[in-house]
Amino acid sequence: MQRIASFLVNHDLLDKGMYLSRVDGDVSTYDIRMARPNGGEYLPNAVLHSFEHLFATVARNGVYANSVLYIGPMGCRTGFYLLTHGLTQEQALGLVKDSFGAMAVYSGPLPGATHAECGNYLEHDLPGAIALAHMMVGVLKNWSVADMAYKQAQTCL
Repeated sequence: MQRIASFLVNHDLLDKGMYLSRVDGDVSTYDIRMARPNGGEYLPNAVLHSFEHLFATVARNGVYANSVLYIGPMGCRTGFYLLTHGLTQEQALGLVKDSFGAMAVYSGPLPGATHAECGNYLEHDLPGAIALAHMMVGVLKNWSVADMAYKQAQTCL
């Protein structure tokens, strides 16, 4: 079988940040790294779960709500995938920065965290998700579209 695009990225060199993973027509897939791959520290499941609820809710209530196709955690627990359609890279980066900024100061109940709304409603860590958003605000503060490209050394060809 052919290796898929995400396995061509050299995870030993990948750092925290937001990267454009692939473009398929008007659908762009973004790799939002929040923990260094193979670094020994990974996002705890409860934090990852709450972050997913909060990120999806905030992003789908923002100015680009109709352009957000998917937000979901990576199985390796080092970050999230964001799929958008019809957005420029600059708009997608703005969406993420704005969403994380709102999440970093969020107060209130976690959206979608009741028994009826969530398949694992007991495994959440809202304070941890807010802290993760706050950390990522700092990581992405000066991030630009130019930073979103994987470096040549970050690919395993």
